[in-house]
Amino acid sequence: MTLVYKITPAALWREAEANGVFTGAPVDLADGFIHFSAAEQVEETAARHFAGQDGLLLVSVDASLLGAALKWEASRGGALFPHLYGPLPLSAAVRVAPLPLRSERHDFSGLL
Repeated sequence: MTLVYKITPAALWREAEANGVFTGAPVDLADGFIHFSAAEQVEETAARHFAGQDGLLLVSVDASLLGAALKWEASRGGALFPHLYGPLPLSAAVRVAPLPLRSERHDFSGLL
């Protein structure tokens, strides 16, 4: 199973649970797709885009359940990043875990 990862504020994910679908964070809505990271990318994503933020969740998603809506596209430094063109069905999330903040950095121990 190939996993892709979404970092999101807990409140936004709880809203998605209430609605039955995750449509994305404000940046996702603005860009027209939901941003994900591969395992080797997610820690840098956290450092660049979520530095110092508490109250986050790491959502692990089974990429095979997303079908053709998931595209791997060049982004940061030419690396291929997973982008989902459409809503994320909550059933594709295999794990939702708190992403603890320790001294301004997020602790991914045991999460990847």
